[in-house]
Amino acid sequence: MDPPSSAPATNPSESRAFRRWLKQASLATGLGLTPEERERYVEEQKHARCEKWKTELLSYSPPVVFMLKHLRLSGCAVPPSNIVCGSCDSTRSGGFHPSGAIVLCQGHFGGKRHMQDTLTHELIHMYDHCKFNVDWYNLRHHACSEIRANSLSGDCRFMREIGRGNASFSKQHQACVRRRAILSVRENPKCPDEAAAERAVNEVWESCFNDTRPFDEARVTTVPLVRRKS
Repeated sequence: MDPPSSAPATNPSESRAFRRWLKQASLATGLGLTPEERERYVEEQKHARCEKWKTELLSYSPPVVFMLKHLRLSGCAVPPSNIVCGSCDSTRSGGFHPSGAIVLCQGHFGGKRHMQDTLTHELIHMYDHCKFNVDWYNLRHHACSEIRANSLSGDCRFMREIGRGNASFSKQHQACVRRRAILSVRENPKCPDEAAAERAVNEVWESCFNDTRPFDEARVTTVPLVRRKS
């Protein structure tokens, strides 16, 4: 028989290990947390996953690494700190600012490939802004970059469109690019209505859809990316 210990008995509920376990259980189940604590924890998890995927994509994703290389060659290098994970409204998965920043909307991605397509999309906008001095308030300029970004990024993959409920077996890619470009241009503060957005997309469609810079220089047409005539 062991001699009695002189150390006082420890109440399990007072041990640090137990409190850590209880905290983890609360976070996992949501029990015992206030709505604010639960929301903060969910956002922290989304942010951590977004940052992890971002780091992996910047290092290993072929289209992302390719675009970063060509931005650097064009004199517009994009440091990782300029690509941030943040909270957005439910209508978008990413955004680009002409100052040189990209936002990835944490929690809005169905997977890492979805994030890859979004990041590539925004890097194409950044490339256009750097290379061609796009005026984002000019609807034709905006339309041209949206056509290119939607076409070249993977945003209009067949299965992605199926997931959006836009199944089409006849020129699916072109239909997706056109539809998404019109939606984006419609949000431009200088766009008066959907008819103006559709007209801008139609006016630059042929030259911009066929312009694959920097992915395939051999397919570049002789028509400049951005038409200056308003």
